[in-house]
Amino acid sequence: MKKIVFTAVVLLSILSLNAQFAYDYLKAADEYFYKKDYYSAALYYEKYLAAGGKALQQVYKPYTVSKLVKKAVVPVSNKEQAIYNTAEAYRLLNYYEKSEPHYAQLAGMELSKFPGGYYWYGVTQRALGKYEEAEKSFTLFVAGGTENEYTEAAKKEIANLQFIQTQLKKKDLKYYTVAPAGTMDTGAFYAPVWVDGSTVMFTSTKPDAGAAKNAVFTNRVYSAGYANGVFSPAEKIAIAQPKDMHQGTVSFTADGNTMFLTRWNDDGKNKTSAIYSSTKNADGWSEPVMLDVAVNTVSSNSQQPFVNGKQLFYASDKPGGLGGFDLWIADLDASGKPTASVNAGDAINTKWNEQAPYYHNASKTLVFSTNGRVGMGGYDFFFTNGEAGTWAAPKNFGYPVNSVKDDLYFASRGSAKNILEDVLFSSDRAAACCLQLFSLKKIIPVKNIIGVVVACDTKLPIGGATLTIVDETNNQTLFTKTTDASGRYSIVLDEFQPLKVMATTSGYHPGTLNFNAPEINEATVLENPDLCLAKIPVAGTVEVLDNVYFEFNKAVVLDESHASLNRLVKLMNDNPNAVIEISGHTDSKGNDSYNQKLSEARAQSVVEYLLSQGIERSRLTAKGYGEAKPIAPNVNDDGTDNHAGREKNRRTEFKVLKNEVEN
Repeated sequence: MKKIVFTAVVLLSILSLNAQFAYDYLKAADEYFYKKDYYSAALYYEKYLAAGGKALQQVYKPYTVSKLVKKAVVPVSNKEQAIYNTAEAYRLLNYYEKSEPHYAQLAGMELSKFPGGYYWYGVTQRALGKYEEAEKSFTLFVAGGTENEYTEAAKKEIANLQFIQTQLKKKDLKYYTVAPAGTMDTGAFYAPVWVDGSTVMFTSTKPDAGAAKNAVFTNRVYSAGYANGVFSPAEKIAIAQPKDMHQGTVSFTADGNTMFLTRWNDDGKNKTSAIYSSTKNADGWSEPVMLDVAVNTVSSNSQQPFVNGKQLFYASDKPGGLGGFDLWIADLDASGKPTASVNAGDAINTKWNEQAPYYHNASKTLVFSTNGRVGMGGYDFFFTNGEAGTWAAPKNFGYPVNSVKDDLYFASRGSAKNILEDVLFSSDRAAACCLQLFSLKKIIPVKNIIGVVVACDTKLPIGGATLTIVDETNNQTLFTKTTDASGRYSIVLDEFQPLKVMATTSGYHPGTLNFNAPEINEATVLENPDLCLAKIPVAGTVEVLDNVYFEFNKAVVLDESHASLNRLVKLMNDNPNAVIEISGHTDSKGNDSYNQKLSEARAQSVVEYLLSQGIERSRLTAKGYGEAKPIAPNVNDDGTDNHAGREKNRRTEFKVLKNEVEN
């Protein structure tokens, strides 16, 4: 009996000690978490969960064991909260691979208990490329019905995820090449600027051995040669930089003698930035001077200047914007000094953030980054054409120009037709912490337009037709083509544009077809509808008007006849000099006099219909032939009735009496 009691006490002691360890781990984890030391918090939450996930107050404690507990018990999280905090700690460390399975443990009713539960689960899934799952998580969050600070962001995330999944399925991805721009040291590398054809300036936190001890990773401006995707060793440019001051994101006037740059302080909690200017001198660059209130205002931040001719584009959170950072534009006077700034307007700016403006002169395109529009996630590159007050609606460059991370700072050497032909940009898509430089090249494949020229009446192809391709914007002839034996043609262009094809050939009226571009943006082939040419009817041409019907034994034209008669109206309109005879014919049943009168009346009824459609009376003649001109036997050789033959003989024809074709 004593042995049993002793064993029970030992077991209870072990349980109590394990519970004490679990409690200690959880208490330490909570303390680290609320101090925002997420790395330590995650470690101790993991220890707690590995110990069984039970806190001390959750374990049965008989009085005989309580003596072993020396520490005071204070309130700690429960197991669910610990799992959620673990997920949050890893997420805040950007360690999504470790964060996601902890959110997954709570998926269901448990995760819904936490105000941002499904929202942050969705953020984590998106970061891991689980786009369909992320969309479901954000949808569950919104469906929870509780409006909070994340609701609008969740709705935007859903739209982003739908956009992402569409972009990843684009058919033109093979035309893009995106690669890290050479190999550099550790640190951030961003905001590239082409100085000339072989030199790039950029901003970097690369280690600077000559800097003060606490300023080794300060943002500075560097210059490096760049060729074939490889940078030469970077050199820090000669410009004064105070201790504890960051500077970078430079832009230059056209003559290269004035530099605009951003300077900022960042204490880890607050960042204060302003735009400065510096002039080139024999030793490098002069001491930067802060721009006045035309650009910088008290208690606001201005940054990321870009000079385009006589204008300075920049980002600022100054009063008068739509929210967050907006793009602003200041005119430069003759001395290069900015005058009063204007907001770029709500066509560009949102209540979120617009940053890093860049203007591509060759294509007259403004490029900027924003996290306020539907995109891939984070900051995306958008582009627009126009000027202040008339900007077109910005468009997302899409994948792979943009990624699910942040894409900021764009510089292009592309042509007017292809801004993406030769680009340097910065993105953190391939890094855990920092922006890095990438090169981008997009090939624009030639566009092929194909089609067939056919006869309008028979739909048979017309070979040897001459095609003239005309630019609709300026009515300029681009080139001519000829259809092959099968009536087909093919036009090769650098880019789709509004064009008109005019086709001509002997014996047919000219025909035209206007076209623009396929509805699918990435399409490289446009198949035009058939271009039909109306045959020119010559004098003496006789044709049966198919499907023209009358009331039985009467001359009243039935409605079913209008389609056929309207084709004759078109022929008359296409041939304004044509004069025709409408003739009525019957079979041999009935007496000759009756059939003659009926055929005349029916021919006249057709003429009256044509007159009602605008055809001049002088161009029309009605004549009845009764049964005098059969085109098939009314009876068979054995004397029996030939029903099919009689049906053919009951007909209406038109005959071209005259048609003077104008040259």
